[in-house]
Amino acid sequence: MTEHVWSYKSTAGHLAGTDLTGYTVEATDGHIGKIDKHSDEAGDAYLVVDTGVWIFGKEVLLPASTVTRIDPAERRVHVDQTKEQVKNSPEFHREKHLGDPEYRAELGTYYSTGAGGPFGGRIV
Repeated sequence: MTEHVWSYKSTAGHLAGTDLTGYTVEATDGHIGKIDKHSDEAGDAYLVVDTGVWIFGKEVLLPASTVTRIDPAERRVHVDQTKEQVKNSPEFHREKHLGDPEYRAELGTYYSTGAGGPFGGRIV
């Protein structure tokens, strides 16, 4: 169920090969940071967002499915999360995010059915 969380929605406007590093990221209720790193690899696409002082320098990993719109002219990415959902997301572990299936599953579950998912933690 969580495998689609790692793919961009067809409506997001993502163009493979576009470097999103440095783009600002907007939650549904305001600015959350800038993209520090990203991957657009099929089935394993994500954004690493540096939240700066907003969450005291925390970095968060957002699966590509959270992206609702990419605006290349403004260098801005919009996601379907609130600031609170991003703040409460599982802690980003730079050293293990690519190779740890348990961490990947935790993130996938949070963003597909958990508090970060479309139903705010309610399974419907």
